[in-house]
Amino acid sequence: MGKRLEGKVAVVVGAGQTPGATIGNGRATALRFAQEGARLVLVDRRADSAAETLALVRNEGGDGIVVEADVTREVDCRAIVEACMAQFGALDILHNNVGIGAGDAGPTSITEAAWDRIHATNLKGVVLTCKHALPVMREQGRGVITNISSVAAVCSVGIIAYKTSKAALNAYTQSLAIGNAKYGIRANVIMPGLMNTPMAIEGYVAAGRDRVQLIAARDAQVPLGAKMGSAWDVANAALFLASDEAGFITGVCLPVDGGQSARVG
Repeated sequence: MGKRLEGKVAVVVGAGQTPGATIGNGRATALRFAQEGARLVLVDRRADSAAETLALVRNEGGDGIVVEADVTREVDCRAIVEACMAQFGALDILHNNVGIGAGDAGPTSITEAAWDRIHATNLKGVVLTCKHALPVMREQGRGVITNISSVAAVCSVGIIAYKTSKAALNAYTQSLAIGNAKYGIRANVIMPGLMNTPMAIEGYVAAGRDRVQLIAARDAQVPLGAKMGSAWDVANAALFLASDEAGFITGVCLPVDGGQSARVG
């Protein structure tokens, strides 16, 4: 059996990661794509972190380029696609993994600055990368877009900017799927649940939470095995959705959450 992404070109936005003991979703996805034959455009606002990912990709026998970009700026999103086309001449997979929640709060304490920053990154950033990738994919007559949302979009959480940005991302992706199906483009969402990734853990630890207690409390909330998922769970779902095996799947919001969202229904 051949590699599942052989000959494909994949842009992974958010291919670096927060420093930590575990691996982040973007880096894990880049590595799984490389293992399955994709050539990569690794995008991050921290070029050094994306370069670390590229070194790991090359260790797997893959290759790619690093593009430093801030997805809240349209000029940077245009440059991502231009760099991809200049290097590889195609854009088969756009994987949007950027998301933040720092500074989020409840409805009476959310600040305007935090609201704007979270929505600019989590929602506008995806809209802008898609805006510039879609014309290329339409001309090719093929393409896959996968956006990383969160079960927070459908579950009860007290932080409103993150939740609303992810719920909007789900709705945007469904519109994207229907509007671009005629061009042979598929668009789907992955909704991770509680994950043991650096971004999910390290901020709380830095703020004074005990690491062991934090991980135990998060694990206890997961129905399947009482254990959080890892970035590899997200990466494997992303690989499936990007591959031809998912050729008849578009417009879905796929929970990767150990059953957490099934409590809601």
